[in-house]
Amino acid sequence: MPELVLGPLLRYVDTSSASVWVETDAPCEVTVEVRGEAGVTRSRARTFSVHGHHYAIVDVDAEGTYGVRLDGEAVWPLPDRPPSHVRFLAPGGPRRVMFGSCRTSVPHDAPHTLSHGVDVLRAYGCALVDTPPERWPDLLLLLGDQVYADEPSAEMLEFIGRRRDDEPKTEVADFEEYAELYRIAWSDPEIRWLLSTLPSAMIFDDHDLRDDFNTSASWREKMAKVPWWPRRVVSGLGAYWVYQHLGNMSPRERAQDGLLAGLRAAGDDGRDGGKLLDAFAEHAYDVPADNRWSYSRDLGGTRLIMLDSRCARRLTPGDRRMIDPVEWEWLVGELRREGAERFVIGTSVPFLLPAGIHHVQNWNEALAQGAWGERIARWSEALRQALDMEHWAAFRGSFEELSRLLAEVGRPVILLSGDVHYSYVAKAVKLPVYQLVCSPIRNPLSRTLRLANIVAQFGVATLIGGLLARLAKIPRTPFSWRIVHGPWFSNAVANLTLDTVPPSVRWDTATGAGLSEMATVKLTRASAR
Repeated sequence: MPELVLGPLLRYVDTSSASVWVETDAPCEVTVEVRGEAGVTRSRARTFSVHGHHYAIVDVDAEGTYGVRLDGEAVWPLPDRPPSHVRFLAPGGPRRVMFGSCRTSVPHDAPHTLSHGVDVLRAYGCALVDTPPERWPDLLLLLGDQVYADEPSAEMLEFIGRRRDDEPKTEVADFEEYAELYRIAWSDPEIRWLLSTLPSAMIFDDHDLRDDFNTSASWREKMAKVPWWPRRVVSGLGAYWVYQHLGNMSPRERAQDGLLAGLRAAGDDGRDGGKLLDAFAEHAYDVPADNRWSYSRDLGGTRLIMLDSRCARRLTPGDRRMIDPVEWEWLVGELRREGAERFVIGTSVPFLLPAGIHHVQNWNEALAQGAWGERIARWSEALRQALDMEHWAAFRGSFEELSRLLAEVGRPVILLSGDVHYSYVAKAVKLPVYQLVCSPIRNPLSRTLRLANIVAQFGVATLIGGLLARLAKIPRTPFSWRIVHGPWFSNAVANLTLDTVPPSVRWDTATGAGLSEMATVKLTRASAR
């Protein structure tokens, strides 16, 4: 009898439909049974196969509690777990959006709690069991580093050691290992139930692939010389498509997706689609302009834009862009298109950094491109990679273009990000533009690194960043901004409340006793004038 390996995950949801993703251990027919006021509704899909793993995504058109059957046999919910729910979005859009990034998947015992803190996403799963569904978040946004392919846990390292002894010995190497990485990340009972009952939208960051992924042309040239890298990046992007991006697509988008059609056709013929997925992933890495990981959703009066700020980068020296011209035109269209009262933009790396470090990254980019000569350029490139100076500020042309565009749209813009391992609120001066950062979910900085970040990013950089930018003759930014709340360094998830005036955001951390509020901030236009 087929068994459920991972999932179900409740993924794309709108006002009249929802999508449920599963991984199984054998080809089969997957049935999702929804029990609601109108009775029992059943929806079905066949699995497709990739590198010996089997997946399905099932679209349902009813609300209620749900279960999963494989070839007719019930496999979900588990006996000791509450039922999972399908809830459509209200016509007015989500009331509350939960978001966060950077979650390591290590055990919850005392030693790992001491080193990694309490897993706040798991704590939220525990809390929701006793919370009425009407008080649950309507949408979960995971903003990057859902898995750490370059920093695997001890459990993952044991798995790697059992199957090979070649390089990379301490990193994930192929699709089989990525599949295990996701299984470990999403199979914890509380996490698994949470993901089965909260709709989720995802975008990746560097650690989903490798630290500093696509930092610069120099970084890509260096990695191209690493023998195991081609297999790794193809596996990473292919796994991202299966485990994360597939569920980001609406039913209509999936119906038009050529890759999914090919995989399903192969599955119907009893063939494995691994070569199809690998070819797609290789092309997506080599020619990023031919593929778009970013996506947009109109959620009532809110337009959600999840922006790929990793794979879409143009790294040409002298013409560096956070997103390539093709993706930029798409973004311009989404921000100028009518029908949205506000924009919520998820971009894994922060757009508005502390001003001092923003100027330092501007300065570093200018020097790495030769502003002070070739020798300084080499030193600056090494510094860029060593200190992770590859946020929007390190792509100054893109930063300035997007700044002018956000000022032009004249509607509130809320940017959601992670990556930096602390949380804060930034507010543009005289513009309704906000940056909300929530990081990490579970991967805190040490006390030493917290102090170093406060001194460097909120102290020394503030004093010297502007001076360095002027020395490199970098123009002023199109608008100014300030950090108005934070930084907070604890593990956290945040909830953005959109059905209040003004909107507000709350950060929750967790202890052994459960969730506790870390901060609540109202997004008023009066801030940072």
